[in-house]
Amino acid sequence: MGVKFLEHVLILTHDPEGTRDWFCENLGFRNGYHPEFGFPVYWLYIGEQDVLHIGKARHSTHQDTYLKTPSDQAGIDYSAAGAPGSGRIDHLCFNSEGMAEFIERLTKNGVEFSERKAHNSNLYQLFMREPINGIKVELNFAWEEAANMGRVPKWTDAGENAEPAANITASKAVPAKA
Repeated sequence: MGVKFLEHVLILTHDPEGTRDWFCENLGFRNGYHPEFGFPVYWLYIGEQDVLHIGKARHSTHQDTYLKTPSDQAGIDYSAAGAPGSGRIDHLCFNSEGMAEFIERLTKNGVEFSERKAHNSNLYQLFMREPINGIKVELNFAWEEAANMGRVPKWTDAGENAEPAANITASKAVPAKA
């Protein structure tokens, strides 16, 4: 017995359509099938797996009842539906590939992102904030993708790098750790 993998995350928002569109247009999710719950939702897919569920915050009493757990106490608002940002969860992270295409799409769409090398790993990370709800999103790529593109993160194991990533050549790239 044990947890096998994260199935999905539910985002409750004041703007379900805008949230859906941002994840589809910027990160390549696909809007797809979902069962009928008696309240509106969108399910966003990576391949054949639904991973992001999006619903209207505080849509109805039926929705509140459906999402309730047995230990919820009356008078306590357990939802993060009204709070900007990621609520009690700091960020969503997606293992990714095709960094050049992501950087091109994000730049074209005006999405600001920072670039980091995960400490003591072979991961290159892009961090951004989804603007509808303020949710922080992390994309993890193999370090080799970044090195092959000549990109170097602003943050590495050694701390902050003074040169912007786009201005650093591959020969100055921080080598991957084994």
